[in-house]
Amino acid sequence: MQNERLRTAMAAGGWTHERLADKVEVDPKSVERWVNLGRTPRKQTAIRAAEVIGEDVFALWPKLRQARAARAVSPELVALYDNRASLPVSTFIDLFTQARERIDVLVYAAVFLHEAYPRLNDLLHERASEGCSVRIAVGDADSENVQRRGQEEKFGHGIESRCRLALMHYRTLLGIPGVEVRTHGTTLYNSLYRADDQLLVNAHVFGVNAYGAPVWHLRRNGDGGMFDTYADSFNCVWNEASPVQEG
Repeated sequence: MQNERLRTAMAAGGWTHERLADKVEVDPKSVERWVNLGRTPRKQTAIRAAEVIGEDVFALWPKLRQARAARAVSPELVALYDNRASLPVSTFIDLFTQARERIDVLVYAAVFLHEAYPRLNDLLHERASEGCSVRIAVGDADSENVQRRGQEEKFGHGIESRCRLALMHYRTLLGIPGVEVRTHGTTLYNSLYRADDQLLVNAHVFGVNAYGAPVWHLRRNGDGGMFDTYADSFNCVWNEASPVQEG
């Protein structure tokens, strides 16, 4: 998505990608991504660029205002999104790609990951082969809580089918050292996507499908914070979940 505000401001001031990049001391490709892909630069880089162009930094990159507000609430809160649909799948994939020690996923289905990124299993396999622990917990399609969720979200048996589809996707990872897949029948208050000390929390709202519910991005900042609260909840579910057997 293009950043029209930035494009207009640069055109008005006669700023080319190369000139602005040289002034701000970044690669011209970075400026191109800001303009054409709507990427948000790091805070200090954004401030310098805005000063050079003569624009308000938050007008050029509204996400920086969101991030500043989030930090005022909690030092662990990186960003808050209105709904999961607001996040490109690349946000999840980039998170997993960066993981070096641990990837934890707690969902009912979340088949949107495989649908949008068919190489997900290859990525998880690669991370595991380099020593990263991968734990995937998907919903037990026959459990009471999964079936109730389908009724609450007016999705009926669709969620049961998606749980089975998710399990089918992950079955190809069974037997790979470092990868574990389990099914659970717990009440799912939040879907969790963890990569080392970063975590995407997709909150669940009664009667709303997960893609329409908020997401917050956390980064661990010491013991006992919000991050640890969610990490501990994952472990509780994991300990009660049933390992999926090969075959």
